[in-house]
Amino acid sequence: MGSNSSRIGDLPKNEYLKKLSGTESISENDPFWNQLLSFSFPAPTSSSELKLLEEATISVCRSLVENNPRTGNLGALIKVFLSRTKELKLSAECQNHIFIWQTHNALFIICCLLKVFICQMSEEELQLHFTYEEKSPGNYSSDSEDLLEELLCCLMQLITDIPLLDITYEISVEAISTMVVFLSCQLFHKEVLRQSISHKYLMRGPCLPYTSKLVKTLLYNFIRQEKPPPPGAHVFPQQSDGGGLLYGLASGVATGLWTVFTLGGVGSKAAASPELSSPLANQSLLLLLVLANLTDASDAPNPYRQAIMSFKNTQDSSPFPSSIPHAFQINFNSLYTALCEQQTSDQATLLLYTLLHQNSNIRTYMLARTDMENLVLPILEILYHVEERNSHHVYMALIILLILTEDDGFNRSIHEVILKNITWYSERVLTEISLGSLLILVVIRTIQYNMTRTRDKYLHTNCLAALANMSAQFRSLHQYAAQRIISLFSLLSKKHNKVLEQATQSLRGSLSSNDVPLPDYVISFFSSRLLQAGAELSVERVLEIIKQGVVALPKDRLKPLADRQVDRVLACQAFVYAASGFSQFHGLSVRNFQN
Repeated sequence: MGSNSSRIGDLPKNEYLKKLSGTESISENDPFWNQLLSFSFPAPTSSSELKLLEEATISVCRSLVENNPRTGNLGALIKVFLSRTKELKLSAECQNHIFIWQTHNALFIICCLLKVFICQMSEEELQLHFTYEEKSPGNYSSDSEDLLEELLCCLMQLITDIPLLDITYEISVEAISTMVVFLSCQLFHKEVLRQSISHKYLMRGPCLPYTSKLVKTLLYNFIRQEKPPPPGAHVFPQQSDGGGLLYGLASGVATGLWTVFTLGGVGSKAAASPELSSPLANQSLLLLLVLANLTDASDAPNPYRQAIMSFKNTQDSSPFPSSIPHAFQINFNSLYTALCEQQTSDQATLLLYTLLHQNSNIRTYMLARTDMENLVLPILEILYHVEERNSHHVYMALIILLILTEDDGFNRSIHEVILKNITWYSERVLTEISLGSLLILVVIRTIQYNMTRTRDKYLHTNCLAALANMSAQFRSLHQYAAQRIISLFSLLSKKHNKVLEQATQSLRGSLSSNDVPLPDYVISFFSSRLLQAGAELSVERVLEIIKQGVVALPKDRLKPLADRQVDRVLACQAFVYAASGFSQFHGLSVRNFQN
């Protein structure tokens, strides 16, 4: 690279990169590093250009993999970066643009190399490359075994301690991106990594004390949505609005990690990336989600998940229990506002789900807000445009509604919030409607879309559970919402009757001409017990009577079907369905579905 601007096509022939990856060892004090790091690289603006970059540098990376055991040049590069970061805070205060620029470039090269190394070798081989020094082939120094750990700790310090200024914005983004790339090892393993390098270094040792500070910094980066500095704020050319080359590399890695964490594997259709106004906020969010979803180590829980589960509002003056590690405080009002504004991205929706599901302080705060429409409306819009969204984005939005509708106070308050002119709802002009009625309309629309298109059992069940959760608090419904409820009930009733008729015909067809029809006696036995118990029975009471009846059901009254005896439990389950229809599902909630 060097002092002149480099182009992608020139990289394989670049004399500085050839020397870095060649057979000659380079001392960390060699003036070569100043020459190597004095480059301005035009950022690729598309995935095809990123692919060209990887193809152009593959020969350099292969050469370094081959020669690094003899030269130790990778370790020397990392030591140069580590030595520079010790003066980075002072350089930011003194506005030393050139020093920060060269440090940024060193981290850029490290991240590009790290990405290729992780793709091509095991974690053990990767760790070994960090230990090689200038010695005979294959030798390494035990004194430098923790160079990788030192790099990670340095990145955490850089993220949390360096003030965010115009001249430090890019290096802050790239420090976060480098951590994302480092954590991408899971992408190249089919099994869940529990004893990986990430567990070894991030969950214990010198990195552990930075846990709460790192999580807090990443959250505030997301909250503030700081935009890149304007052109002219750097001594080196400004990168594209997307955040630069390294941002593009790390975003590709993070997209793969995102798919693994939300769907359990790769292969899902990727979401179209919106124009990002804040690369720092986006990368901070991605790193936060990756850290939160790391599996627990064999001997210790994930400390980053613990931090996310336990942080409190800055207005909460109560002391933290001594049993809660990695606790901190953050401004809940600012976090709530950011979450409401950023729900167009699926990673922001995952953060909202994570906080609602795992942090009781956040859940209590959000349910107590008097402006819940600011949060609920973006979630409803995700479900309304279900055909345009990834399945995992729709699932998370629906689960968020399930969590919210488990609270009776929420189910009451949404019918008191009146909305005007919902422009994105196109089926009908809604000049005035309550938030509760709009929620009903969107959920029912999702059910009908699922019945005719995707036929996803999971989506269907959770939509119905959300309606069941809200049903006890329905009030002052919009006329159109009431019509849609009746239409849905009619549609489901027809489908239920059709399935029941097919099952009855199948059962009767299996009986021989000499057999007594089984359904009449099972049904009459339980019906008599229900009549004896009186009228106006609750669902719970009906279920209790049926359970008691199963014990007393005479076996000798059940005749064999062909060569097998009727299972009393299956017969009982068939009656439960009938009893459920009789009780009109009144009082069911998501908890009933789970039971």
